[in-house]
Amino acid sequence: MSFQLATTAFSAGGAIPRKFTCDGPDVSPKLTWNDPPGKTQSFALIMDDPDAPVGTWVHWVIYDLPANTRELDEGVAKQEQLSNGARQGRNDFGKIGYGDPCPPAGKPHRYFFKLYALDAKLGLKAGAIKADVERAMKGHILAQAELIGRYAR
Repeated sequence: MSFQLATTAFSAGGAIPRKFTCDGPDVSPKLTWNDPPGKTQSFALIMDDPDAPVGTWVHWVIYDLPANTRELDEGVAKQEQLSNGARQGRNDFGKIGYGDPCPPAGKPHRYFFKLYALDAKLGLKAGAIKADVERAMKGHILAQAELIGRYAR
């Protein structure tokens, strides 16, 4: 079985409920994944929107999730370090943690949740941006899982 990322909040490719957007309380959806490759030491998650008018907009960066983690609860706290030791980066809103989908009026935007199984911990300080995380992951990605949701206003 391949490495897979899932949520019960919406179907793959389906509409993201308002609850998880700027039109709701702005909480992250619960995410779950299956067992990664055997040499996994940590996970990183990046959520971004390639349809944003200014180019790809980063909504969430989280890294150094412990290798035994198989889910992120709904409403992950917007703090630099989580109780399990994972760190959160800065999104393109300039904030730590999950930044809700909030596209301009018009056609739906696609939101990509990308989970990476890594053979090392990244060891970056909290507040790193997507580019820092991608640079640190280079050569350490064992597997990648992806989930896409859509949202329009």
